Amino acid sequence: MYAILDIETTGGQYNEEGITEIAIYKFDGHEIVDQFISLVNPEKTIQPFVVKLTGINNAMLHSAPKFYEVAKRIIEITEDCVIVAHNAQFDYRILRTEFSRLGYDFQRKNLCTVELSKKLIPEQPSYSLGKLVRALGIPMADRHRASGDALATVKLFKMLLAKDLEKEIVKSFIKTEVEKGLAPKLLDIVSGLPSTTGIYYVHKENGDLIYIGKSRNIKKRVNQHFTNGSTKSKKIQLEVFDVTYEETGSELIALLKEAEEIKVNKPKYNRSLKKTIFPWSLYLEKGTEGYLSLKMQKTDARKKELASFASHAEAQSALFKITDNYRLCQKINSLEAVKTHCFPFELNQCNGACIGKESPEEYNRRVEDFFENNEYQNQNMIIIDRGRNIQERSAVLIENGTFKGYAFFDLNYQVNNIEILKNIIIPMDSNRDSKNIILSYLRKKKVFKTLSF
Repeated sequence: MYAILDIETTGGQYNEEGITEIAIYKFDGHEIVDQFISLVNPEKTIQPFVVKLTGINNAMLHSAPKFYEVAKRIIEITEDCVIVAHNAQFDYRILRTEFSRLGYDFQRKNLCTVELSKKLIPEQPSYSLGKLVRALGIPMADRHRASGDALATVKLFKMLLAKDLEKEIVKSFIKTEVEKGLAPKLLDIVSGLPSTTGIYYVHKENGDLIYIGKSRNIKKRVNQHFTNGSTKSKKIQLEVFDVTYEETGSELIALLKEAEEIKVNKPKYNRSLKKTIFPWSLYLEKGTEGYLSLKMQKTDARKKELASFASHAEAQSALFKITDNYRLCQKINSLEAVKTHCFPFELNQCNGACIGKESPEEYNRRVEDFFENNEYQNQNMIIIDRGRNIQERSAVLIENGTFKGYAFFDLNYQVNNIEILKNIIIPMDSNRDSKNIILSYLRKKKVFKTLSF
């Protein structure tokens, strides 16, 4: 649990500042579950430049509660939380100073979104909150007021959690819980999970990941792990301490994240992703007569495939469809073993390449047409799909034929402005697996839409 906060002060000499406004959003990593926002009477004069910056003046604070009147609420809402703030060193210092004046030693673990942003979103021209969220397309209201700045920090932190592929932020939180000796039972773990699409992470007691999975129903899938009698499931049941999750809405993003994060984190109960993730592929070959053929074969990592498939039946079905759509020849594509012409020739669905009636040049042009239209190589495209809620959409970015990563957006200008989209993209590796996952998904699933740029 995180307490994401922002504090406005009077300004003045170091450790003599007073709090004029505080906003705290309690955030469980997915949504806000509690909040506290209040003006505070600092019992001292606000510096003129601060009045101009925040719009908070002395008159506004006369009837506001003094710090000791809100201190209990601050302690309660931040209990068992990691404090998160933009420039956390400042906000945490101000809080500790105010509590020390009351004779209370206020201590919480804390994270700074400035430092996290520098690590996870490098090469930004500025890491000030206003300029950073503007570059990321995060809407912001009431700049330099505690509630507006804290809410923008919530949205920024949610994006940083998604970009943290090695899950260092979440791991550190789990270790914090372990220090308190908490040991939730399997039933408690399942009850806290959503019945939505996403990725789930099984942690043992020291925070280490032991298994990563994806599902269209996270709660149901984890429950299966906890009730299954297989050797692997029993080991997971014995070692599990907590299960964290990340909702994706889009099954495509869940598939891509699962493949990449297993490679990055190498959980011991995940089988390494091998080439057999898509064991059947289509390859382009040139026969002795000069005709280009599409051959369905076992996947060979040494060769460049046109497309890959999860099963022989899927590959065969796709090859029949391609052959039909492009008026190719079933005999040349080894879908029909005959000595003369193929059967579709009798139905006027093949131009006769199987018996030399059509020249290799004419036939091969249609094969090349398939190749150009069914590969995203050299293409610039955005795949728009479901988001994590009804207002949100997801975007998968492919630039110059290279998979760049994904993002979530709720404003059209974020996806229509390619520079903003690039800033909010969570980068991922472009490799054979990601390419085949995307192509396979586009073949089998209906996405919201695709955009070219």
